[in-house]
Amino acid sequence: MAYGEDDASFQAAGGEDGLRHLVDDFYDIMDSLPLAAGIRAMHPADLAVSRDKLARFLCGWLGGPNRFNEKYGPITIPGAHRHLDIREAERDAWLVCMKLAIDRQDWAADFKDYLLRALVVPAERTRLVCERLQHPPGA
Repeated sequence: MAYGEDDASFQAAGGEDGLRHLVDDFYDIMDSLPLAAGIRAMHPADLAVSRDKLARFLCGWLGGPNRFNEKYGPITIPGAHRHLDIREAERDAWLVCMKLAIDRQDWAADFKDYLLRALVVPAERTRLVCERLQHPPGA
């Protein structure tokens, strides 16, 4: 089964435990990487809820159980971030943190590549929505 079909991606990531590990690495990197200071400042001091939300979102997004909806209700990633000033620099910093976190995982190289490419899509959609709302044309 190819990544992106059924739960192939969820399984390749090691299920919920694998995704929690990825998310912990992601936020640890965000906490320590100077390039990520701007996006870190967009988060609360205590990252426990942020970690939980991202792990739960990724679980369902990658074809596993929809854990986010079970606890927090429905979500659209761009909509959830619309109040933030996310531009190219913030999108890119987020993707750098995610790439570094993905690199730390003991996953197949082709899955790592697939996942990073797939994450570019919601990251870019979020940037577009936030930029339009925070900086409308002609404003």
